[in-house]
Amino acid sequence: EPEPVFTSVKSFAPATVANLGPGFDFLGCAVDGVGDFVTLRVDPNVKAGEVSISDISRLSKDPLSNCAGIAAISVMKMLNIQSVGLSISLEKGLPLGSGLGSSAASAAAAAVAVNEIFGRKLSVDDLVLAGLESETKVSGYHADNIAPSIMGGFVLIRSYDPLELIPLKFPFEKDLFFVLVNPEFEAPTKKMRAVLPSEVTMSHHIWNCSQAGALVAAILQGDSRGLGKALSSDKIVEPRRGPLIPGMEGVKKAALKAGAFGCTISGAGPTLVAVTDDEERGREIGERMVEAFMKEGNLKALAMVKKLDRVGARLV
Repeated sequence: EPEPVFTSVKSFAPATVANLGPGFDFLGCAVDGVGDFVTLRVDPNVKAGEVSISDISRLSKDPLSNCAGIAAISVMKMLNIQSVGLSISLEKGLPLGSGLGSSAASAAAAAVAVNEIFGRKLSVDDLVLAGLESETKVSGYHADNIAPSIMGGFVLIRSYDPLELIPLKFPFEKDLFFVLVNPEFEAPTKKMRAVLPSEVTMSHHIWNCSQAGALVAAILQGDSRGLGKALSSDKIVEPRRGPLIPGMEGVKKAALKAGAFGCTISGAGPTLVAVTDDEERGREIGERMVEAFMKEGNLKALAMVKKLDRVGARLV
């Protein structure tokens, strides 16, 4: 059992864009500058080996039903922590049910904080597994949010049993911007998963596989135009989920007309993500998308333009 090397730490974990169109449940990436913060401290008032949530807004304080709590407990078990208790304060920077990996960011920040407070003993894969335990209880067994939130950058989940993760390096010298447009509309993950087809045709399977392959190639080559093209081309998931987000089709058309290389649903939605290589153009695309959400779906929306987060969850 490792001794705590700090009495208190503060961590940050970034938002994520999962699926990236044809990469349903096996591709995701982290986006910079927006996410969740966790402050973790050794607390003599908490029973040894346990976790207490001291401060949180709008969510359960029960550590067994809260993403940060579940992930923290999972890491403590991996480290066999039995002599000290911990208290967590969670500061949400992400809206719930937004399609930006809100639950994963909380879990990632908590897992990294516990690992750091005990001297960074666990591997990245262990931390992802701890976060995956949390995700499973909240939104299902998929790592396309939790893996990039912890690892940063683009991540391909090659296998779930056993867990095998492949980081995909987008070249540093290339520019890539994500235009994230979040409407005032809730799209719970469970509801959005319920509409997915139980079977797909061979032609759609072949098409989506080729688009996912093209997406991976575009990431590795730093080809933001090719990335956008592949991201826009899902024929299996987006056609089922799109109609549940008011105005989605019109907003996607507005993004492409404004010069976006591609546009799709971020995670389970309702946030839409468009891709460009120019920040100024990204702001223009965001404005057109916000206008389209109001015109086509009668929804207010907020746009932000963000870079790729290449670091992942970390101490601050």
